[in-house]
Amino acid sequence: METIIGTVFAVIGTLFIIGIPGILIAKKLIYIAAPNEVLVFSGRGGYRTIKGGRGYRVPLLETVDRMDLTNMIIDVAVSNAYAKGGIPLTVQGVANIKVSGHQPLLGNAIERFMDKDRRAIMKIAKDTLEGNLRGVLSQLTPEQVNDDKLQFAEKLLEEAEHDLSKLGLVLDTMKIQHVEDDVSYLDSIGRQRTAEVIKQARVAEAEAEALSTQREASNNQSARIRDLEAQMKILEADTSRRVKEAETAGGAMIAEEIGEVHALIAEATEDIRVQEARVEQVRLRLQADIIAPAAAGVEQQQADAKGRAAKIIEDGRATVAVLGEMIATWKQGGESARDIFLMQKLQGVMGSLVDTIDEVKVDRITVLPGNPDSRAQQAVTLVEELKAGVGIDVPKLLDRVTGGSSEG
Repeated sequence: METIIGTVFAVIGTLFIIGIPGILIAKKLIYIAAPNEVLVFSGRGGYRTIKGGRGYRVPLLETVDRMDLTNMIIDVAVSNAYAKGGIPLTVQGVANIKVSGHQPLLGNAIERFMDKDRRAIMKIAKDTLEGNLRGVLSQLTPEQVNDDKLQFAEKLLEEAEHDLSKLGLVLDTMKIQHVEDDVSYLDSIGRQRTAEVIKQARVAEAEAEALSTQREASNNQSARIRDLEAQMKILEADTSRRVKEAETAGGAMIAEEIGEVHALIAEATEDIRVQEARVEQVRLRLQADIIAPAAAGVEQQQADAKGRAAKIIEDGRATVAVLGEMIATWKQGGESARDIFLMQKLQGVMGSLVDTIDEVKVDRITVLPGNPDSRAQQAVTLVEELKAGVGIDVPKLLDRVTGGSSEG
């Protein structure tokens, strides 16, 4: 047991003796870079950089340097820097620069500032910025420099960026604090600007006063318009009331006129009825006094005409019958029918002659047979009956037919 304990203490003692020097040696060889610095390990034919980390230096072969990356504030001032137009200006400003922590600008900074302290770096940066400031001033007028310092600073940043990048520096900001001149040019511009501002202020005041007056007039006009609109509404309401009253009165008048018209229509209708009754009365009177007697007369005349027509028709029928019998008797008489007819004709002629002539000489008288049933006697009797009954003179008719010639 004692042997084991002794062995342990021996090992611990050995490690303690060996470890303390090892730790001291490692501390000399291990380098840690802060966030705002860069470690530069140079030797063995070149250099290497570590930013924000740790590195191991090779003993006897490498050396380690630190480069600060923190911001550097530089006051920049130039005097008698001629602006565009030949006006000398004095410009004061402040710049914020730092060493770039990125390649390739970091390499440029290591090459130029590895063995220089911060004051040397700030002096080099200041000289560079003042040279760029004079170059930018020569491109701008005093008015531009004085009026827009922000634009002036931006143009200075653009101009200085190229030169500073060659040095491995970065210009973060550049502000122009003061600009003045020895010939009071800017003062005169200031007075002119002041006069312009005063003028603009007076113009603005006049415009404001005019605007106020205009607004007051507009308000008065609006108030007047509102009053007129109110009056118009009152007039419209009054007019509407009058129109309604007129419409009501008009409706009453129209109703009254319509009543009168209806009364006239009723009166006219009643008068029409009276006139229609009178017309009917006159019609009935005319019917009784004129039309009925006339109709009766017409019917009587029609009856008489029908009687006469019937008599004529019967006479015609009798005549036709007699002619038919005569024709039949004529046909039965044969050859003696003509002689009998001529004798009958001569009988009439002789009677006429006897009545008209006082002295008549009769040469010959022919006496027909006295048999009443003979054909000749029947023919003579028929001729006499026709002449006496219907007025037909058969001998005369035959005489016309034969052309008036006679045979004895």
